[in-house]
Amino acid sequence: MTTATVVGSGPNGLAAAVTLARAGLTVTVLEAADEIGGGTRSFEAIVPGLLHDHCSAIHPMAVGSPFVTGFGLERHGLRWRLPEIDCVHPLDDGRAGVLRRSVDDTAAGLGADGRVWKALFGRPADRFEAIEDAVMGPLLRLPDHPLALARFGAPTVLPAAVLARAFRTPQARALWGGVAAHAFRPLHLPLTSAIGVGIITAGHRHGWAVAEGGSRAVTAAMAALLRELGGTVETGVPVRGRADLPPADITVFDLAPEAVADILGDRLPARVRRAYRAFRRGPGAFKVDFAVEGGVPWTNPDARRAGTVHVGGTFAEIAAAERDIHAGRMPERPFVLVAQQYLADPQRSVGNIHPVWSYAHVPHGYTGDATEAVITQIERFAPGFRDRIVGYRAETTDGLARFNANFTGGDILTGAKDVRQLVFGPRITLSPYATGAPGYYLCSAATPPGPGAHGMCGFHAARAALRDLAAT
Repeated sequence: MTTATVVGSGPNGLAAAVTLARAGLTVTVLEAADEIGGGTRSFEAIVPGLLHDHCSAIHPMAVGSPFVTGFGLERHGLRWRLPEIDCVHPLDDGRAGVLRRSVDDTAAGLGADGRVWKALFGRPADRFEAIEDAVMGPLLRLPDHPLALARFGAPTVLPAAVLARAFRTPQARALWGGVAAHAFRPLHLPLTSAIGVGIITAGHRHGWAVAEGGSRAVTAAMAALLRELGGTVETGVPVRGRADLPPADITVFDLAPEAVADILGDRLPARVRRAYRAFRRGPGAFKVDFAVEGGVPWTNPDARRAGTVHVGGTFAEIAAAERDIHAGRMPERPFVLVAQQYLADPQRSVGNIHPVWSYAHVPHGYTGDATEAVITQIERFAPGFRDRIVGYRAETTDGLARFNANFTGGDILTGAKDVRQLVFGPRITLSPYATGAPGYYLCSAATPPGPGAHGMCGFHAARAALRDLAAT
């Protein structure tokens, strides 16, 4: 009987476990926390019954993920819900960049920039299924549809600030900048368009969805499928060294590279151990959950119907804030992401009290309290917001790391998404999931295609493990 151990029960760990179990292996998942889910956990706080997502909240990359769709998670209770409007980026004068699921509808609202928006995202969104496998996996491999992938990929190599010059209106530039800022990188650097282009294209194809009943529903469905396939999950089982690992033919880590180096020690080749310990971290997030009576009173009416609102002002302001946090400086006006999942999933609310999810981009390991900066930024575009707050719960960068050890210093992307780590993962190799130690694999968001509840890092790591197993 061939056995596998998966360490970590985030979406990538569970995706790896499901893929291995479906191939006939006996799989055990070990989770240090008392509940599964990693970054997809949800919780009730502030007001009894009010449902908040801990970290991962909006899922444009997960809805059409080849793992999520290919393994039929809807049979195990996963339901996607879409807001009326995907994303809005308000400006001080009341105007806003409005991202709708339809490319044509988005372009129509961008006036003079509609033609550019359609040129960038129209055909890639229409053909996204043809390139999705390539986009959602290791970048250095031969694609099935090279021409379609080339058309999609050409803008991704540009700095986001260069691509922003294609737009003439402040609302289009700001809309683009807010999505590009998901990379947590200074927007003048190469390849900073990659994550933004990917999110926008996937969103135009599948929508910026939320999981009904909280993001915990994503990993709950994965765990249910794993149990159906005969796998097991053990919670409250930390793995700190090799002695904590049961004997197994395959071991897959949904952990940060540094943690894998600590666990495996000299079992790893020296060059891999050095690379894992030199893994570069990105800026942090400071998260604030709010209970808000009547919702956020955005000045722009479209923002009141949007699942996601990017709060950062103009493209220039966003770019300046991202430069600051990368340099270790806390900006006076940080870039803030706001999610209003209850608009698509009303069961998260309690009467007229609604859960509002937010986080600010802050320097790595920031030790201050950014709560007031977050409230002030939201109030800037929603006067009266402060008066509607029933309660809030703030999570520092250190608190995020305690909640999920992969989020060292508040780095919720599990590593800086610079050129080298975005393309290769934690070390320069054509096999980003292999650790160099036979039988041991890495599947966290430190590996391609990176962060999200899509499960594709785990899926690809498990497939790599199965190929190696078949070759022995």
